[in-house]
Amino acid sequence: MTKEKEGFLPKDYKSPEGNYMKWQDGENIFRVLSSAVVGYEYWTADTKPVRAKEAWTSTPADIKKDKDGKPTGIKHFWYFAVWNYTAEKVQVLEITQKGIMSSMKAYIMNEKWGDPKTYDFIVTKSGSGFDTDYVVSVNPKSDAPKAEFKGNLESIFDGGDPFMSNEDIEAEKKAQAEFEGK
Repeated sequence: MTKEKEGFLPKDYKSPEGNYMKWQDGENIFRVLSSAVVGYEYWTADTKPVRAKEAWTSTPADIKKDKDGKPTGIKHFWYFAVWNYTAEKVQVLEITQKGIMSSMKAYIMNEKWGDPKTYDFIVTKSGSGFDTDYVVSVNPKSDAPKAEFKGNLESIFDGGDPFMSNEDIEAEKKAQAEFEGK
């Protein structure tokens, strides 16, 4: 083994990063790689997300309830692909925090900044629970990372995998049909 061991795991071991960017304490630096898919979501009692392009006009029957039996909220979200500099990979980021959204929108709407694919966002997280604070800033415009997202973000509305491209989905359907002898 080439890695130096320190007990059970290699000395420089890091857990692998998943496909979804999560806010970490401190600086979270990312580059937007796609347009945002926007919508609304709530969580069911069995902790499954339900997403729609339009807001519900009444409270869904299966919405999760808090400890007092009151329905938890329906949140507006932005969902888009990013290059996460810490994870060094393409990930999907979902934002539901209104403060982060309004700060990002201010940069995007400012003609000196504009297209968010031309600069990096820095979201600095501090605190926890109801005392969590997020501060949004940006790095100067720079060349984009050599990264590309080929998935289908719209698939979140039907419970699909956003990392599967339309071509991947069609190939999977064809393989399933052949397997079933159709």
